[in-house]
Amino acid sequence: VRLVESGGGSVQAGASLRLPCAASGRYTMGWFRQVPGKDREFVGTITLYGSPTYSDSVKGRFTMSRDNAKNTVYLQMNGLKPEDTAVYYCAATNGATSTETQGYNYWGQGTQVTVSS
Repeated sequence: VRLVESGGGSVQAGASLRLPCAASGRYTMGWFRQVPGKDREFVGTITLYGSPTYSDSVKGRFTMSRDNAKNTVYLQMNGLKPEDTAVYYCAATNGATSTETQGYNYWGQGTQVTVSS
């Protein structure tokens, strides 16, 4: 299984970014983020049929979607805040959605998102 994230970058607070994650197949997908010295934090997950679940910290600002024809999942991030600064990872599983890192078998290499005030 191959997962490739892209779309990261440096933006000002309030800006938007969209992170695509291209997979080598069709899976239940999740997004996590991590800052140095902290555990990887759940951001959102989406079922094979496109039903998402979000963490409270991003609900109302971030949106997950998927294009199954392209095996690609998207994380649309609006209203970015400095505390959203992290490396963002997409993850895949053949199982059910999960808010835990242990629920995912496969991980991408990560993409850096930096939000300045």
